[in-house]
Amino acid sequence: MKNKILFVLSLLFGLFLINAGLNKFFNYMPPPPDEDITKLMSAFATIGWVMPLVGAAEVVGGILFIIPKVRALGAIVVFPVIVGIVLTNIINLPAGLPIAAVFFAINVWVIYENREKYFPMIR
Repeated sequence: MKNKILFVLSLLFGLFLINAGLNKFFNYMPPPPDEDITKLMSAFATIGWVMPLVGAAEVVGGILFIIPKVRALGAIVVFPVIVGIVLTNIINLPAGLPIAAVFFAINVWVIYENREKYFPMIR
C-alpha cells in the first residue's frame, strides 16, 4: 500500500514539476497577482540564465521523479528548487506555504525512502 501511495504522489509531484518547468520556457500560466512575486520573477528574468536553469531542473527532475528506478536522483535534482519554493512562500507569499510544505514533505519522503542509494556518496 505504501508503495502505491508513494507512486501516486511521485507521479503527481513529477507532473507538477514538469508543468512548472515548461511554464518557465513557454509562459502559458498567468503569474500570481501578488506584487512582490511579480517583482521577484521580473528580477530573475533580467538575469537571463536563471529561469531556464530552474525550468530545466524542474523538467528533468520531474521526469526522473516519475520513473521509480531513477526517482532517488530526481529527488536530489529538485531538492534545491523545492527549498527555493518553500523559502519564497515563507518570505513573499505565505498563502502558498501549505502547498509548498506538502511538496517539500513528498520530496523529503522520497529521499528518506531511497536513503540507502545515497550512502555511497557520503562514504
